[in-house]
Amino acid sequence: MKFTGTNVLITGASKGIGAEIAKELATYGLKVWINYRSKPEIADALKEQIETAGGTAAVIKGDVSVEADWSNIIKTIVEADGAISYLVNNAGITKDKLALRMSIDDFDDVINANLKSTFIGCRDALKAMSKKRFGSVVNISSIVGEMGNAGQTNYSASKGGVNSMTKSFAKEGAARGIRFNSVTPGFIRTDMTDELKDEVKEEYTRNIPLKRFGEAKDVADAVAFLLSDHSAYITGEILKVNGGLYV
Repeated sequence: MKFTGTNVLITGASKGIGAEIAKELATYGLKVWINYRSKPEIADALKEQIETAGGTAAVIKGDVSVEADWSNIIKTIVEADGAISYLVNNAGITKDKLALRMSIDDFDDVINANLKSTFIGCRDALKAMSKKRFGSVVNISSIVGEMGNAGQTNYSASKGGVNSMTKSFAKEGAARGIRFNSVTPGFIRTDMTDELKDEVKEEYTRNIPLKRFGEAKDVADAVAFLLSDHSAYITGEILKVNGGLYV
């Protein structure tokens, strides 16, 4: 794939889907900025892995649910590279619980980590990218933002908000040459899903038309396409990566 831009920031990139996205984008020659909130050793290990494979990477700390941290992250990248070309809003948390037992703190924490952080990132990236009249943003949402899920009222609300917000940013960014899209993964094989009991995995798999969990690379490939020049006429799109589970 072709990329006109030169660098990319991925939030929550030190492990899981975020790490796979970082490794994938590095193969296209992009300088990858690996954002993390804690455990720098994991982020440093990913940086070393990317560089060993011939890529370019940098590590940057920050809690992306905090406005001041976001401002510092963008400022640092622009000062180092002259611009920020691409952004992947990947950071997020879950605090699953049935709604009847969910506290306001449980709800607020997930909204702040997933929705508020994405808003700040999109807003600040739009400001920075506007100076070059170029940029592309991909927000990592979830299938539950489209279909809902018992025990995930807070998470569903946050990801549904991300999808709607992506469309609004797409309309505001278009005149400046900046695109905003969203990816909604379904069941993706990660450390978290690997811990599920075999019978639970089998039940989930039966409901997936492609009869398998997705891989983190399936998400990374979708993100790469939406960031790249090959999707230059696509903005405001919600791209499902769910094996046909919700169509």
